[in-house]
Amino acid sequence: MNALELRGLVNPQGWRMMSEQDYLTAILVREQVGGGLASPALFVPGVIRPVIDQWAGRYLLDIAPSGSYAKGTANRSGTDLDIFISLSPDTVETLSDIHKTLAATLKATGYQPRLQNVSIGIKVNGYAVDLVPGKRQNWLFNDHSLYKRRGDTWTKTDISQHIAKVKGSGRQAEIRLIKLWRSQKGLEFPSFYLELAVIKALETAWLSPLADNLRTVFAYLRDNVATARFVDPSNTNNIISDDLTVAEKQAIKKAATAALAAPYWRDIVV
Repeated sequence: MNALELRGLVNPQGWRMMSEQDYLTAILVREQVGGGLASPALFVPGVIRPVIDQWAGRYLLDIAPSGSYAKGTANRSGTDLDIFISLSPDTVETLSDIHKTLAATLKATGYQPRLQNVSIGIKVNGYAVDLVPGKRQNWLFNDHSLYKRRGDTWTKTDISQHIAKVKGSGRQAEIRLIKLWRSQKGLEFPSFYLELAVIKALETAWLSPLADNLRTVFAYLRDNVATARFVDPSNTNNIISDDLTVAEKQAIKKAATAALAAPYWRDIVV
């Protein structure tokens, strides 16, 4: 197999295929999420708002998109819409009770809530939505306390810093493709953890082609995901990389190694 075949530019019979850049760009175009009034990031909060108002009452401060839609890293397929629910510091319920009562209210109004680690998953007009309730810690700063079902504990974070970190990275294209790869390979890899890993892998790669950047990310994951430490930029005590087990990190490493050895991009992401 020659160098062009290894890079996915020609097939074994010799006729030219689309370039790496064209192939990856076509995937990004296909996976582009709807904008304007058609965007679920605009209408879903309005649909779910009456239920949240009923549940939170005077303690509700805000409800807004907080995940990939807000960061510009959403894909049409396989992406949940994260909605962050900001509650007043005066909220009397415990963080555990906040999760339980929100789930109960959703169920009572016809939804089928799924209790997840820090979120509650529901379907809204066919869209997968993850509701993330957080209790603001005080009126001076935007830090919120979030309940974590794994371990029955809690963590402090500032979602606005997460959004700013990813939006300002300029790595939306690479992140979107790595998210697709994650989903298509069935990997457990939390989105913010993934985003931080991609940003770290590419911190010195500014003029490289998209395909080369992806190879750099795969090499970084192969060599570092098992040991690299990622910290929440808004809370140094929140170790993002601790959210995966050793086995889950090994699965990412194995998949990244396979991606680097794959002869064609269609074997990596489609």
